[in-house]
Amino acid sequence: MNFESTWNPHNPVAQQRREAALARLAQWQALQDRAALASAQSKPVFDKRGQLLPRERVALLLDPGAPFLPLCALAGFMQDTPDPAKSVPGGGMIAGIGFISGVRCMVVASDSGIEAGAIQARGLEKILRVQELAFENKLPFVHLVESAGANLMQYKVEGFVLGGSLFRNLARLSAAGLPVLTVQHGSGTAGGAYMPGLSDTVIMVRGRSRAFLAGPPLLKAATGEVATEEELGGAEMHTSVSGLGEYLCEDDRHALGTARDVVARWDWPAHKTQREAKPPRFDAEELLGLMPAHHREPIDMREVILRLVDDSDFLEFKPLFGAATVCAQARIGGHAVGIISNNGPIDVAGANKATHFIQWMCQLGHPIIYLQNTTGYMVGKDSEQGGMIKHGSKMIQAVTNATVPQITIQCGASFGAGNYGMCGRGYAPRFLFSWPGAKTAVMGGEQAARTMQIVAEAGMARKGITPDPDKMQAQFDKIVALFEAQADAFYTSGLVLDDGVIDPRDTRSVLSFCLDTCADSAARQPRASTFGVARM
Repeated sequence: MNFESTWNPHNPVAQQRREAALARLAQWQALQDRAALASAQSKPVFDKRGQLLPRERVALLLDPGAPFLPLCALAGFMQDTPDPAKSVPGGGMIAGIGFISGVRCMVVASDSGIEAGAIQARGLEKILRVQELAFENKLPFVHLVESAGANLMQYKVEGFVLGGSLFRNLARLSAAGLPVLTVQHGSGTAGGAYMPGLSDTVIMVRGRSRAFLAGPPLLKAATGEVATEEELGGAEMHTSVSGLGEYLCEDDRHALGTARDVVARWDWPAHKTQREAKPPRFDAEELLGLMPAHHREPIDMREVILRLVDDSDFLEFKPLFGAATVCAQARIGGHAVGIISNNGPIDVAGANKATHFIQWMCQLGHPIIYLQNTTGYMVGKDSEQGGMIKHGSKMIQAVTNATVPQITIQCGASFGAGNYGMCGRGYAPRFLFSWPGAKTAVMGGEQAARTMQIVAEAGMARKGITPDPDKMQAQFDKIVALFEAQADAFYTSGLVLDDGVIDPRDTRSVLSFCLDTCADSAARQPRASTFGVARM
């Protein structure tokens, strides 16, 4: 190790930061609980039908005691309603990576306790994202379906058109040799019928499963034909007549047990991804006192690295050159990794150092971890004359074309092109998570407001108009509020601009899980085919 910690977790600044972080974490937990509680309110209805709630289904499907990584839990926050006190996050579904009969799988479940599992706009983006993750990480895709389909009262044509990608991805996964398994707990109507239709294996529940292109109301409206739900698309019909379903089960528990049995019989190759690793020598609790609530307060990100890496041991690369950009080699969960972080804006030297380091990690085959904490690339006459644009562009080129998995944690500020150079969402990191206090924006709210104020005042001066101080201040405050609201980690996560908000204290375990997933993927050679498995 070439860096000694000087941080005192007991100083007043650390305690103040810790209290702010805990308050923010409490808000985050309350949002997650809100979705679970909203779904649980349907329990009497589910009990009457002899069904399990969606979260109960997921719990029974997964291996007891095995790790599970939730994904996009805040999807749709403040998108269903602009009122943060009433918005229910989740996008109408539960998603994450977990183990079924020892097999690492992508698991998605319709949250049918909320609006009968109707697909929400951000819910569509959420499922498309987790399908992408399944494809990238060579994960089988297991879907627990019970959905009322699209909410016709909130119909938007783009949802219908873009929704086709969901089904296209199922065909791509199957063709790539990645099994697609659907447990049909309830209805799948119209486009939703293609969920089982494009699955390799379908499990249905007697008296509950439904799958039809047109339900009885639409059928009558379109053709005048009258038919019962069972005749059109019931479980018994599909498992004995149409052949859409392979297995007919008596209830949810039976169906989930069958799913576990099906997965166990895949004989899916397991790869040893658990590696011996010494824990950090510094307590993860100290991360809460390290990060400031405001990006203007300084933080040495090497202190963060110490609390994430194995044995708190890392080797810093070019520590005296471009010092505001931190590059280091370490291990996390036994995996050799490169780490890039920021102690300030990225200057010319820092951009060149990062470019060199990224290319070196690609040569070594080491995944790269980005710990974002930057206000962007350095601006000013000296930086421009020094070639900041071209040197920053080299860094962005290296990030774009890196040949190793890249994982991003948005810890603090993520402003301007610094978001791009530090592998933001637009640069397709394998995984991206945010800390609750992270901020993402083209620039800080005050900088944006000051810029607009300078432009407005210059325009008035050219016209000989004297600015009204009260109006100018009102405009300034409005712009700051606009930027601050959209920069908030909960808001950006609601837009599915990350894979979820995480507790900083869980960062090491999340990174270890993701690195295990990447290593597992790299070792696996699925049996790809020209087409996915067609239903017979």
